[in-house]
Amino acid sequence: MKRSLVCAVIFLLSGLTHAQDTGYYIPLNFEHAFENGTRSRDGQPGARYWQNRSDYEIRARFIPSRRLIRGDENIRYQNNSPDTLKELVVRLYQDMYKKGTMRDNVIDPGDLHNGVDLVAMTVGDDQIILDNNAPAVRREMTNLIVKLPTPITPGNKTGIHITWNVQLPHITPIRTGAYSDSAFLVAYWYPQISVYDDIDGWDKTVYSGTQEFYSDFGDYDVELTAPGDYLIWATGELQNRDEVLSPTLIKRLEKAAENDSVQRILGPSDSLLKGSWTTGRMNTWKFAAEYVPDFAFAASNYYNWDAVSIKADPQSDKRVLIQAVYPPDSPDFNLVAAITWKVISEYSQFLPGVPYPYPAMTAFNRPDKSGGGMEYPMMINDGSHTKESRTLGLAAHEIAHTYFPFFMGINERKYAWMDEGWATMLTDELQSHYSPATDPYGETVKTYLRSVGKENDLPMMIPSTELRSAYRLASYSRPAVAYKLLMDYMGGERFKLALQNYIQRWHGKHPTPYDFFYTFDQMAGENLAWFWSPWFFKRGYPDLAIKNIRQKDNKQYLVIERVGEFPVPVYARVFYKDNGDEIVQEPMSVWKDGQKEIEIPLKNDITVKHVDLGRPDIPDLNTDNNSYDSSIQTPAQSTPR
Repeated sequence: MKRSLVCAVIFLLSGLTHAQDTGYYIPLNFEHAFENGTRSRDGQPGARYWQNRSDYEIRARFIPSRRLIRGDENIRYQNNSPDTLKELVVRLYQDMYKKGTMRDNVIDPGDLHNGVDLVAMTVGDDQIILDNNAPAVRREMTNLIVKLPTPITPGNKTGIHITWNVQLPHITPIRTGAYSDSAFLVAYWYPQISVYDDIDGWDKTVYSGTQEFYSDFGDYDVELTAPGDYLIWATGELQNRDEVLSPTLIKRLEKAAENDSVQRILGPSDSLLKGSWTTGRMNTWKFAAEYVPDFAFAASNYYNWDAVSIKADPQSDKRVLIQAVYPPDSPDFNLVAAITWKVISEYSQFLPGVPYPYPAMTAFNRPDKSGGGMEYPMMINDGSHTKESRTLGLAAHEIAHTYFPFFMGINERKYAWMDEGWATMLTDELQSHYSPATDPYGETVKTYLRSVGKENDLPMMIPSTELRSAYRLASYSRPAVAYKLLMDYMGGERFKLALQNYIQRWHGKHPTPYDFFYTFDQMAGENLAWFWSPWFFKRGYPDLAIKNIRQKDNKQYLVIERVGEFPVPVYARVFYKDNGDEIVQEPMSVWKDGQKEIEIPLKNDITVKHVDLGRPDIPDLNTDNNSYDSSIQTPAQSTPR
């Protein structure tokens, strides 16, 4: 056998051995990535890792009175893959509002239209015929698939030009649209090149209103022309404030950009500060953002505007500009600039302990009754709450998405738990710091246990597009609970180092679940398959039970039974007849070898009176079997509810 073939066989066998050792399934498309060297089994990008890039120059006219955008964009697309691209996939997100499109949400008929109006398109030197009967072009739900007359060869760059018009929703504004006649948050609004990656090739997942982001990184140069009485806030940094803002507003912004205390930039009594703006004038706002996966903007002619800044990175003199924009009657958004300052400080210093990576963050207050939120690079779109703790929690959740999926390039369309789970867990951690009397982790556990073990409790490793009714459980509470259990097992500092290592390896790239698993294995110093396999790959539930108090060798033992499949730590309080008590606990790894029960020696030989098993932050499906009383002699039945 030739040496090269022997090496190949050895490499393949080692890969298969590792795959078998993991204890969980690795799909063939991921195995091929390991074999091709784009991914590695230590969690780092492979020696042959690559990703493509899309840079955008967008010129758009925003017409609020008609909820209309007329856009023109030039895209520089870099094919860094080893493949010749014979087709191009373009996302037309607003086709979700097209008549006849399948979607996950009920859309008011008043928001339905005929889809994104594509006026013209060229790829390189080739004019693309956009007629519905053109054989080289087809629209599949929210995707435009173009068969390229001139393929894009490996290592080459091509220019793409698209002119389009799009109507914004106003009755059912899902993540984007008009929230009033003069308050807009505009996202998912421009034709965007889909991702071509080393796992699946072209991402042809359609946007149906549930699954969110997966985008190439690139630079954005955006000019937005709007009526002169409108202010615009956007992803990135404003490049021409002298042309669109009055001297007084500029002076106030400059003060905010150097100050840790909130400054009022514009309020209800400041209408005259719009300077030379008049209803008949048009202003062009110019924004630039470097190496981000998307671009969104907000616009209003009556919103309040607060600003403050923070030095998020102690190694840099640069400050992050924080802005909050909201209607004058908002019940809570006068607090949001300060809250955002607090959240960015917490995330930068503690967990994840990575300095906020962008130059700005703008919080837009959606004047609707939903109370929900949404994230975009350097922007959040949040409803209002009457309790400050809820306002803090919502802002913290959406800002956490700065790291996942934006800084990290997560494929949220396939694995929403890789970002929504982190946003939930990081918010719990932050709220536990700022409100020690509350129990955010306990509340997340309660949310998880409401649906756990039922038929729609599906494994997280099932792609998010297939989850439907199981989406929120698999994307939010279940992964957040799993991350917290892992942090408790590894210890706070080691867990933090593992998370930082994962972020350092994969920021600006596209990590997969296996890159995450392998990185944490390496940082934990062990194969965590005993944890990954049940919590991420399998159906089941966590449930521990007190079996009995066992007497053996003149000692007492508390016997704990693992009724459910998922490993969780053991925590119990034992009360003795002499009124003394003790806490006994074991890490969740006590179940790693498949044990169904364990014996925990008790320090005291006095007769046990009562035992309580569990803690609010430890998930346990059936708490009826979590107590022991010597007067009854036997514990509750070990049957889950």
